[in-house]
Amino acid sequence: MSNHISLSRYLVEEQRVAGKIPAQLRLLLEVVARACKGISHAVNKGALGGVLGTAGSENVQGEVQKKLDIIANEVLIEANEWGGHLAAMASEEMDSIYLVPNRYPQGEYLLLFDPLDGSSNIDVNVSIGTIFSVLKKPEGSGGGVQESDFLQAGAQQVAAGYCVYGPQTTLVLTVGDGVAMFTLDREQGSFVLTQEKVQIPADTKEFAINMSNMRHWDEPVKRYIDECLQGKDGPRGKDFNMRWIASMVADVHRILTRGGVFMYPWDKREPNKPGKLRLMYEANPMSWLVEQAGGAATNGKERILNIQPTQLHERVSVILGSKNEVDRVTSYHLS
Repeated sequence: MSNHISLSRYLVEEQRVAGKIPAQLRLLLEVVARACKGISHAVNKGALGGVLGTAGSENVQGEVQKKLDIIANEVLIEANEWGGHLAAMASEEMDSIYLVPNRYPQGEYLLLFDPLDGSSNIDVNVSIGTIFSVLKKPEGSGGGVQESDFLQAGAQQVAAGYCVYGPQTTLVLTVGDGVAMFTLDREQGSFVLTQEKVQIPADTKEFAINMSNMRHWDEPVKRYIDECLQGKDGPRGKDFNMRWIASMVADVHRILTRGGVFMYPWDKREPNKPGKLRLMYEANPMSWLVEQAGGAATNGKERILNIQPTQLHERVSVILGSKNEVDRVTSYHLS
């Protein structure tokens, strides 16, 4: 884009001209973007920075933490705790919520994040990213913040986005006024608007799913994938390509760029869990971005953004992307 609109200018215009966001939310998003820039630098150093490999610890989900998981989590906390925009934070890497220390001013927003999505790809130099979601602190909750204050349906988000650390570092954001993409200009040290009003094609010929789990899928998912694999000779009458990066940020970024459907469904390996991905840190922000770009997102039966969470680290089945494909998979679950 010829006029090189910075992230700061874009957010100022969303605040002042469009009236979409208040000043405090604008400042918060700028801080999150700066934190993502710092994480990007750490990721880019890789082995040179001594940040590869595991940390010898596990997160609350029992997943082995990478060194960069912990670094990214600390960067986001340290960048956001002192600015006066937040009341508390929650992270996929922490057991419970993180209250802004009393020595700092308290804001009216709640920040949730997956500090480094796609950790299995860190050591092999494949795209990974940071996912974030912003909620308003409920009115009438008093001075303190409880974990229950975070348990809001995704439809209540006031901002959401992700930063993908790939060949380019790209920040993707919505404040409820469509989806905008910003590319990090390393020479200038700032994010620059490179695409706005992003739209996902309603139809697609690409799907993303971990095929190694096929034997564990529920019948509606098997039916849909079987039809895709039959190609021109099957009921869909067209050939599909499969893409699977094992990094939700990278897979969703591809879908926002050129269309497709991403699926991480419930399966029979852990039948008592509704899904693998986290509702609050992954599914909600990504679902809002996808919907803002004209796509759809469901758990197979209902809109993800309508789900009322009951716990901080709640999991969910995820089907999102090109609207007509998501509607088709969802209809198979409901039939």
